[in-house]
Amino acid sequence: MPLLTYEQARPWAKAMRTVVAQGKMPPWHATQERGVFSNDRRLTDEEKATLIAWADNGAPQGNPKDLPPAPKFSEGWEIGQPDAVLTMKTAYHVPPQGTVAYQYFEIPTNFTEDKWVQAIEVRPGVRRVVHHVLVFCRESSVAERLQSQQPAGLVSDANGITGHGTLSGSAKAQQAAFSSILPKMPFGVGGGGNRGVLIATTAPGTNAMVFPAGTAVLIKAGSVLTLQVHYTANGTGADDQTSVGMVFAKEPPQQEMHNSAFINALFTLKPGDPDTEVASMIQFNENSHIYALFPHTHLRGKSWEYQMIYPDGHSQAVLSVPHYDFNWQTYYEFATPLAVPKGAILEGVAHYDNSPNNSSNPDPKIAVHWGEQTWQEMQYTGITFTVDQQKLAEPPTGAAEARGQK
Repeated sequence: MPLLTYEQARPWAKAMRTVVAQGKMPPWHATQERGVFSNDRRLTDEEKATLIAWADNGAPQGNPKDLPPAPKFSEGWEIGQPDAVLTMKTAYHVPPQGTVAYQYFEIPTNFTEDKWVQAIEVRPGVRRVVHHVLVFCRESSVAERLQSQQPAGLVSDANGITGHGTLSGSAKAQQAAFSSILPKMPFGVGGGGNRGVLIATTAPGTNAMVFPAGTAVLIKAGSVLTLQVHYTANGTGADDQTSVGMVFAKEPPQQEMHNSAFINALFTLKPGDPDTEVASMIQFNENSHIYALFPHTHLRGKSWEYQMIYPDGHSQAVLSVPHYDFNWQTYYEFATPLAVPKGAILEGVAHYDNSPNNSSNPDPKIAVHWGEQTWQEMQYTGITFTVDQQKLAEPPTGAAEARGQK
């Protein structure tokens, strides 16, 4: 429901009081103290007390003359009016019923010069049938090479996934930063490595990605985007045409921002097991800084813990999500980027409840493995980072003409 005016909010005063007092709203699931994450949604104690007192006293309106100016929103875009909007060429029909396999759609950028992207947002055409979207970016030289030859041998790409193909320049830079220390993943997990590097994500609970000043994502001239879209039938058919909006940096950045992921696809959740632990780890090959982490499991996931293990052997907890909620997925953005020295290991441990006590469990009687659909499971961590030594001596061609966020 909208809560933009007093008239809209007043009928919900009692309900708001309850969920705010219980800590259920605004939704936030990390336990680190306030100030660790820049996008922390939690209310302060003073804010909670004010709202509760307002509801307890009959939710009075107050003096309308004291209202600040109403905020102005760009229609449909969290990042403001984008400098570029790239949209699926044709709409995809989502049937009213049945399982829809992941769909992949290519969108040429048609950029004639390299672009530095300061903010990026995925905008589903019909949000009620789009569960999530991953956006990958492939350089045009890679696309031309793949059309003219068969894929080469197995490579471990920047997303921590194994697939056929060769790595573009951006992917090589990402792979240089860290490497998975798990066994090779099965071919086909995530669709292989030919789609390029991950640059954007949307899922229930996420927000648009706006990168700090001095950092930006590089999209090379002529690159092609690939959208991985997870559609969910909801009883009513729909024609979706998802878009990606971008705001270009005002000035060339000092550091290139990277979005990537690491996973563990080799697990089994036994029938009825209330607590299965699954770990994934990556080792950093260069001094780096982590800007955000994105824990992701499905309906059986119940908690996440991340710790950094430093080269001297000591460890530090960097993110704790003891009550993971599939309905509210969050990129946890560090207020101060996490410095990671070369040789450090980031470990992510997820716990799963495949028992009948889990009210969200689709079927506690079956063994569960990695899979794309919601009734299957994942152990996936998105990561946003920079590489310290990757200082940008010269801006790419065309960066000076890029326009900034409005």
